[in-house]
Amino acid sequence: MKKILLLEGPHAVADKVFADANIQVDRVEGSLAEDDLIKALQGYEMVGIRSKTKLTKRVFEECPDLICAGTYTIGTNQIDVQAAAQHGVAAFNAPYSNTRSVAELAISEIIALARQLPVRNSHLQQADWQKSAKGSHEVRGKTLGIIGYSSTGTQLSILAEAMGMRVQFYDLAKKLPIGNAKQCNSMEEALEGADFVSLHVDGRPSNEKMFGAKEIAMMKPGSKLLNLSRGFVVDVEALAYALDSGHLGGCAVDVFPEEPLKNGDPFESPLIGKENTILTPHIGGSTLEAQEDIGWFVSGKICNYMANGETVMSINMPNLSLEPTDSTRYRMSVIHKNIPGVMGHINQLMAEANINVEGQILGTNGQVGYVIADISSELPESAVDEIRAMEPTIRCRVMPLQEIERDEETTVN
Repeated sequence: MKKILLLEGPHAVADKVFADANIQVDRVEGSLAEDDLIKALQGYEMVGIRSKTKLTKRVFEECPDLICAGTYTIGTNQIDVQAAAQHGVAAFNAPYSNTRSVAELAISEIIALARQLPVRNSHLQQADWQKSAKGSHEVRGKTLGIIGYSSTGTQLSILAEAMGMRVQFYDLAKKLPIGNAKQCNSMEEALEGADFVSLHVDGRPSNEKMFGAKEIAMMKPGSKLLNLSRGFVVDVEALAYALDSGHLGGCAVDVFPEEPLKNGDPFESPLIGKENTILTPHIGGSTLEAQEDIGWFVSGKICNYMANGETVMSINMPNLSLEPTDSTRYRMSVIHKNIPGVMGHINQLMAEANINVEGQILGTNGQVGYVIADISSELPESAVDEIRAMEPTIRCRVMPLQEIERDEETTVN
């Protein structure tokens, strides 16, 4: 029986998905350091993680049994996706499943900051009654600047407009605005006049500390900053200084440059104790609804790949899918170095072995190529061994027909 190791507590629905696919599930609470992770992964074909576990180049080098990796998150910077591909490991994530949960948290924090709820709560928790309208505002009529008009950014834009806010956004790419949102030509333009600024950018290395003292200085005095994207995109020291100086009127931060590996570990940040500040432990996507959706989605992608080699929405492999026919007996998938002539060599070896290929598809992605071939004849082991022995071959798998799920739908007209 194939096995998967799940770390950091993906939703329990994952167990059902894998059980239905006859895959054994073992779980580890929390994340593991690199040495412990390598030791734990020996003998596992699959691994599932969340945001804390790091799948590094060394992990892939020293865990040769790994075939597939899934991260039950939107972000993928915890996986060295290039190293995974070079070692024949397909990787998947959940790019859309928790966008609503993150957007809802952001809009709730905008309202909380506008009403000074962190300050009011702090006083009352200390038995200090301080009823006042000072510094409290409605969000209706206020301006929200969104940096990164991603799936989460667009969801937030919709919610904000429903609350009567004006929305302006900046994105590196040209995006179709939702509702009455306005796309700005620069970050400075998006920050100008914004009462609230919310960051929703991805984890590419170039985004490290993209929002620092310079960008904070561009913000309107008294405005509030939200970061529910990646911990390293904001210079938290500069943010702390802006709060202390009074330039910013508050912030809400859900992600941090350094985060504890597991619950109960100590947490340190220069933002602790600042007035009108909301700090949350990376829970933007931590709703039962989002985690269940992610559990279904990522587990399903892993199972599909293991069963039929489908790589649709893989983050490091060419996205390929091939529908088998009634006469398909075997499916072969080959991950190989992206160099000329590999497909021709594979086809030559199969022709010499009298293998009948009835369907075939090739895609390339950076340094790797990926081939799926459906076979209706016998498939001699010697031919498979020759393909595996080819110098460009990284990984070759053969899946019998019974492991491949056919599309049973009938098209009319």
